[in-house]
This record gives sequence, C-alpha cells and structure tokens, in this order.
Amino acid sequence: MTETIEALVVIEEGADKGLVEATLPAGGRVAPMAFVEGLVEGERAIREEPADLMIVACRGATEGVVELIERSRAERPDWPIVVLSADAPDFFVQVVLEAGADDVVKLPEAPERALFAIDKAIARHRGRATAARQDAAPMVCVLGPKGGAGKTVTASNLVVDLAAAGRRAVAVDLDLQFGDLGLSLGLAPERTIYDLATSGGGLDAEKLDAYLVIHESGAKVLLAPTRPDQAAAISIELLREVFTLLRFSHEIVIVDTPPDFTPEVIAAVDVSSHVCMVGSMDSLSLKNTKLGLATLELMDYDPDQITLVLNRADSDVGLTATDVEAVTGRRAEVLVPSARDVPRSLNEGVPIVLGHQRSPVAAALRQLTGIYTPDEAGPSGDHQAPRRRRFRLGRSR
Repeated sequence: MTETIEALVVIEEGADKGLVEATLPAGGRVAPMAFVEGLVEGERAIREEPADLMIVACRGATEGVVELIERSRAERPDWPIVVLSADAPDFFVQVVLEAGADDVVKLPEAPERALFAIDKAIARHRGRATAARQDAAPMVCVLGPKGGAGKTVTASNLVVDLAAAGRRAVAVDLDLQFGDLGLSLGLAPERTIYDLATSGGGLDAEKLDAYLVIHESGAKVLLAPTRPDQAAAISIELLREVFTLLRFSHEIVIVDTPPDFTPEVIAAVDVSSHVCMVGSMDSLSLKNTKLGLATLELMDYDPDQITLVLNRADSDVGLTATDVEAVTGRRAEVLVPSARDVPRSLNEGVPIVLGHQRSPVAAALRQLTGIYTPDEAGPSGDHQAPRRRRFRLGRSR
C-alpha cells in the first residue's frame, strides 16, 4: 500500500497559494494536514502539527523563511523540510540549505518533480535514523551511473567473497526492472522481492528471510522481479523496511543498483553506510562516474565512505590512471584488469572469486573485500591486505 505523506504547508505572505497547490502531487500522495499562511503562524504550527514533513512556500529571498527553517530544525530535528520558491535567487537556495532545508523546488514545477524532492527528503531522514543506531550493520550501495561498467559483477563477487570469509552477508538486487544479480550468481528466481511485496500482511525478519535465496557460498540474496512490469509493486516504504531488517539481521548488506539515481536508489544511498562506485576505462563511463560522485556530494555523502573501483583498468584505450584521476577528481582504490574470465564466469553463473581464483580479476576483487574486512586476512588468504583503513567500519554510518 502506498504511503500517504502528511505535510504542514507554510505559505509566506505574498506567495502564490494557487501555484503551490498546483505543485503539490495529486491523487492523495501528499495530504496537507494544514495550510498555514504567514511565517509567524508557521512557527506556532511547528510545535502543534504532528506532520511527516514541512513544506515552506516563499516569494523570494527573505530572512523570515531562513529563521523559520532554523527554528524547525532546532525543535523538530528529525522533520524533513522542502522549500518551494518562485523567485528566490540562486544564492538564497544555498542559504536555506545551510539553514537546514533538505531540498528546494523552484516554481513552477511539475507535481511529480515536487514529489521526487519530498520522497528524497523523507528517505534521507529515515535513512539517517536507521544508520545512527549503533547496532546497524554496514550497508554498501554498489553504484555504476553507466550501464555495462561491471557493477553487477562487482556486487556479486563482493557478497560471495564476504560470505566465504565467514560474514553473514546478504545482497539486494535493486535493479527492479532488469536485475541480473541472480543470473550472475547462478540462482533460480524461485522467490523474488515481487513475491515479498505481494505476499500481504506485515513484515518482520523471519518473513523476510523466507524470501531470500541462499547461494552455495552462504551468501543470501533478495532477487529482483522476473518481469519489468512487476517493479511497480515494490514501494519505497517496503524497501526502507527491508533495508532496516537486513541491517539488523546480517553482518553486512550489499545493494546492487540500476544505472540511474531513481527514488529507490536515493532511498538506498541514504540508508547506506558506504558506497562502492564502479566505472570503467572509457570516456563515457568516466563522465558518468564524475556525475555520480558529484550527485553524492550534493547529497552530503561522506567522501571517506566512498570506494572507487575501475574496471578494465589495463585497457590500452588512450587513457591513463592520471587521466582517470583528473576526470573523476579522485584516485581509484581498486583497479580491476581486463580478462576473458569475466564473461566466462557470467556465462557459468559462478562468481570469478570462486570459479577462477587464480585470475588477476579475482585478486583485484578480493582487494575490495579487504576494504570491508580490514581486520581479517580475507576469504582466500592470498589477497593483499588493505593498503590503509579508510572506513569507519563501526556498525553505524
């Protein structure tokens, strides 16, 4: 069932209420608990309205809006704030973000874009609440802003290598339309996240575990739907529940994602403790990797919690490691060479760290495992120890 978002809508004096109402998503997705006109009345409503978030509509760059946001952030620190603005200059956008707003939507804007900003703000706050708990396991989002960069190969090898190292590791295929994580692991889609979403009733750890498929390495996997049309059944609210339950029932969670920053991916990133960004040695992939890193920066993601993996790093295509660093703004921590073992392992449905253990690709991927197990020798015992402990691998973000 789709969650209804109850919002406190505060409209500054002089702002266009009709434009605000036209921007709010239709169909009951966002239900204003109260329309409050005037910033003074808005401050009073902060203490009285039990809403899910606050929407502030302003007519321009005014100090009163900034003060309202700061007051809300002080009194309701877990309350998401989205600002709607028709005439605010660019510098004011930065000011309200620094004051504590989660996002700014410039009007006029389509309702679906406004809903995207609202969903993102709520997901960020809920994700931080989960990650703040000290007993939440690390969760690694494997991102690859360009298709074909090797993201699924990275995610599948990482989860089985962690499991082989003795970790209670679980993976989620978040590519809800075209997920291939199960195929890369040789797993039959007997149960998928679609089956979970349509099962009815409440969700707890025991029920969720029944929908996980077990790989021979010991890794568990929540598979993507078998048909693209089934993706619509999986809501952001279900994913939040799934991520939370997995982080408290396993030692590490790996999430394979589609190439885009969809609402589902944003929700996963906001819950995650680490990001593994995967790119390859070509200009298109590097351009998208740079954009992906910039997007994470806009989301205030800690750069020290990001690992850059570069696939086909030894390809002679006119690019060097120096070029990669110049384009992306950071050095790749893991360099994965080209090898025919990779497509062979995919065709076999056997991760390369298990089926081709002597391959240089397997050795490179085991280095990635070492980053997430910095105090251990690693599953195969022969990979290099991590060069440095980059991550704060406590169980909170």
